[in-house]
Amino acid sequence: MTTAAPTPPPSTDDGPKASNMRSLSRALEVYAELQRAERPQRLSDLARACGMSLPTTLRILRVLQDFGMVSQTDKSYRIGPAVLPAARSYLENDPLVVSSRPILQQLATSTGLTASLYTRLGYERILVARVDGEAPLRYDLPLGKRLPLTIGAAGKILLASAPEEELQQIADAAVAAGQEDKSFTTDDLKQRLPEAGVDYAYSADERATGVLSVAVAVPNRTGQPTESIALTSPVEAASEDTLKAGVPELRRAARTLSALLEGSVY
Repeated sequence: MTTAAPTPPPSTDDGPKASNMRSLSRALEVYAELQRAERPQRLSDLARACGMSLPTTLRILRVLQDFGMVSQTDKSYRIGPAVLPAARSYLENDPLVVSSRPILQQLATSTGLTASLYTRLGYERILVARVDGEAPLRYDLPLGKRLPLTIGAAGKILLASAPEEELQQIADAAVAAGQEDKSFTTDDLKQRLPEAGVDYAYSADERATGVLSVAVAVPNRTGQPTESIALTSPVEAASEDTLKAGVPELRRAARTLSALLEGSVY
């Protein structure tokens, strides 16, 4: 039997360092909650959503304001102008976004449908690039929008190979964020996912009424994809068969993007 080595005494720096990391984590949690909000948030609402006290939340907001990451109007808080330079840098320099643009353009041209690229962020997905098709969509979906993984073809395909424990965490997070009803379970989520052996996901009237979508995952070296490409159309301009007929084009686009991203962090 191997005896574990005794644990060395903690460094005198561990306490302050750990405290600093907790403070940073809390600040980013408040910032992420503001990103999710559809409108400016009151201090009490932010504190409740983040599970923090009012004084702690207020201190964090004041620091974020100092850096231009948060703005305040009367008693409400919203994302500040400092997000724009960060977003510009991401859109101009990130290899995922840069590599995907010509691929999405070709996909939209060949199918006549709107082509979109999503990337996973924790228990959510974000729209990072889009090229409109011939028929405009009925709803506005700006770049950077946080969306659930549990609904919509582009989210569900990212969960197709996820283990049971992760699906449970995602279902719980969707309920906590108000994206799903309180009765939503892992079994409910599994019923939405593609059947075994099917490499695409389809959705109709899930996230937005009158919208059809089909998506495939972008392969990566880990075997657990974090990006997906989707084709979307208003229901009056396409049918389920039309959308699914675009799956071969989606597969080719996903493989091309995967090949271009080899050697990068993706």
